[in-house]
Amino acid sequence: MTNLIDIQNQIAILQKQAEEIKAEEFNKTVQEIKAKMAAFGITVADLDGGKSRPRKAAGKSGNPAPAKYRGPNGETWSGRGLMPRWLAALVAQGQSKESFAI
Repeated sequence: MTNLIDIQNQIAILQKQAEEIKAEEFNKTVQEIKAKMAAFGITVADLDGGKSRPRKAAGKSGNPAPAKYRGPNGETWSGRGLMPRWLAALVAQGQSKESFAI
Protein backbone atom coordinates (compact mmCIF):
# COMPACT_ATOMS: atom_id res chain seq x y z
CA MET A 1 0.00 0.00 0.00
CA THR A 2 1.35 3.42 -0.88
CA ASN A 3 1.28 6.28 1.52
CA LEU A 4 0.34 9.92 1.06
CA ILE A 5 3.92 11.11 0.52
CA ASP A 6 4.44 8.61 -2.31
CA ILE A 7 1.23 9.72 -4.02
CA GLN A 8 2.13 13.39 -3.65
CA ASN A 9 5.55 12.71 -5.20
CA GLN A 10 3.89 10.89 -8.12
CA ILE A 11 1.50 13.83 -8.61
CA ALA A 12 4.42 16.28 -8.70
CA ILE A 13 6.27 14.16 -11.27
CA LEU A 14 3.17 13.82 -13.45
CA GLN A 15 2.43 17.56 -13.25
CA LYS A 16 5.97 18.34 -14.39
CA GLN A 17 5.63 15.91 -17.28
CA ALA A 18 2.28 17.45 -18.24
CA GLU A 19 3.80 20.96 -18.27
CA GLU A 20 6.65 19.79 -20.52
CA ILE A 21 4.25 18.11 -22.96
CA LYS A 22 2.00 21.16 -23.00
CA ALA A 23 4.95 23.46 -23.78
CA GLU A 24 6.05 21.20 -26.67
CA GLU A 25 2.54 20.93 -28.10
CA PHE A 26 1.93 24.67 -27.66
CA ASN A 27 4.99 25.62 -29.68
CA LYS A 28 4.13 23.05 -32.36
CA THR A 29 0.54 24.32 -32.59
CA VAL A 30 1.64 27.96 -32.86
CA GLN A 31 4.00 27.05 -35.72
CA GLU A 32 1.21 25.17 -37.52
CA ILE A 33 -1.16 28.13 -37.16
CA LYS A 34 1.47 30.57 -38.42
CA ALA A 35 2.17 28.34 -41.43
CA LYS A 36 -1.53 28.14 -42.33
CA MET A 37 -1.94 31.90 -41.86
CA ALA A 38 0.99 32.52 -44.21
CA ALA A 39 -0.33 30.02 -46.77
CA PHE A 40 -3.76 31.66 -46.89
CA GLY A 41 -2.55 35.24 -46.37
CA ILE A 42 -4.48 35.60 -43.12
CA THR A 43 -3.58 38.48 -40.82
CA VAL A 44 -4.43 39.06 -37.17
CA ALA A 45 -6.91 41.74 -38.29
CA ASP A 46 -8.68 39.07 -40.38
CA LEU A 47 -9.14 36.94 -37.28
CA ASP A 48 -10.96 39.80 -35.55
CA GLY A 49 -13.21 40.36 -38.53
CA GLY A 50 -11.31 43.52 -39.38
CA LYS A 51 -12.80 45.51 -36.54
CA SER A 52 -12.19 45.81 -32.87
CA ARG A 53 -15.32 45.58 -30.78
CA PRO A 54 -15.29 46.80 -27.21
CA ARG A 55 -16.77 44.27 -24.87
CA LYS A 56 -19.66 45.23 -22.66
CA ALA A 57 -18.98 44.67 -19.02
CA ALA A 58 -21.20 42.09 -17.40
CA GLY A 59 -23.12 42.99 -14.34
CA LYS A 60 -25.09 46.15 -13.69
CA SER A 61 -27.00 47.68 -16.54
CA GLY A 62 -26.95 51.39 -17.32
CA ASN A 63 -30.61 51.77 -16.31
CA PRO A 64 -31.31 51.07 -12.65
CA ALA A 65 -34.80 49.89 -11.77
CA PRO A 66 -37.13 52.59 -10.44
CA ALA A 67 -37.78 52.66 -6.71
CA LYS A 68 -41.03 51.02 -5.58
CA TYR A 69 -40.62 51.47 -1.81
CA ARG A 70 -39.46 54.41 0.30
CA GLY A 71 -38.50 54.21 3.95
CA PRO A 72 -39.09 56.75 6.72
CA ASN A 73 -35.53 58.10 6.37
CA GLY A 74 -35.64 58.38 2.58
CA GLU A 75 -34.21 54.93 1.82
CA THR A 76 -35.46 53.38 -1.40
CA TRP A 77 -35.79 49.88 -2.79
CA SER A 78 -36.75 48.75 -6.28
CA GLY A 79 -38.38 45.55 -5.07
CA ARG A 80 -35.67 43.46 -6.72
CA GLY A 81 -33.25 41.24 -4.88
CA LEU A 82 -33.21 40.70 -1.15
CA MET A 83 -35.35 42.92 1.02
CA PRO A 84 -33.14 45.65 2.51
CA ARG A 85 -32.46 45.63 6.24
CA TRP A 86 -34.41 48.82 6.92
CA LEU A 87 -37.58 47.33 5.39
CA ALA A 88 -37.07 43.89 6.90
CA ALA A 89 -36.79 45.48 10.36
CA LEU A 90 -40.00 47.46 9.85
CA VAL A 91 -41.86 44.37 8.60
CA ALA A 92 -40.58 42.43 11.62
CA GLN A 93 -42.11 45.16 13.83
CA GLY A 94 -45.50 44.39 12.30
CA GLN A 95 -45.74 47.01 9.55
CA SER A 96 -46.68 45.92 6.03
CA LYS A 97 -44.33 46.22 3.10
CA GLU A 98 -47.14 47.77 1.03
CA SER A 99 -47.38 50.71 3.44
CA PHE A 100 -44.00 51.90 2.11
CA ALA A 101 -44.96 51.60 -1.57
CA ILE A 102 -44.36 54.73 -3.62
